[in-house]
Amino acid sequence: MADHAPLLVRARFRAVLWLFARLLPALIYRKPLNTLLAGADAWPVGRYPRLPVGYIVKRVRRTTRRPWLMRDRRCLREGLLAFRFLTAAGYAPELHFGVERASFPGPRLRAHCWVVAGGATVLNDAGDTMALIHIHRGRAAAPVDGALAGASFD
Repeated sequence: MADHAPLLVRARFRAVLWLFARLLPALIYRKPLNTLLAGADAWPVGRYPRLPVGYIVKRVRRTTRRPWLMRDRRCLREGLLAFRFLTAAGYAPELHFGVERASFPGPRLRAHCWVVAGGATVLNDAGDTMALIHIHRGRAAAPVDGALAGASFD
């Protein structure tokens, strides 16, 4: 539970999450995916000790529930935020990217991303219609090529 984390840590986490969620659309505008993922790895581990995964995910969902920007890329916004803050709390999350199988023959790919921690999906379940194309595990992940260029995240 979040009660195990000191009040100051929880307050700082919520304030920084709120601010970062508001700045994220401007920070990632027209940036390639490898730059977005490098930014998600930028914070030191252990910045928010003892915050549970469920608390972090709940706060990310609450903070992003009414998006003014990035409405059509909600999963990307939530995924980047959850990945960054779970990493900062000391967890080893994975950011999974997939493409909807039915969109392959079409002119526009429909992509989705979701967050996995401890082997379980914690944010934005992928469902059975997605073909997994990349898993970002943080600093140790392989470089991303241009495979997702032009994809629509929702």
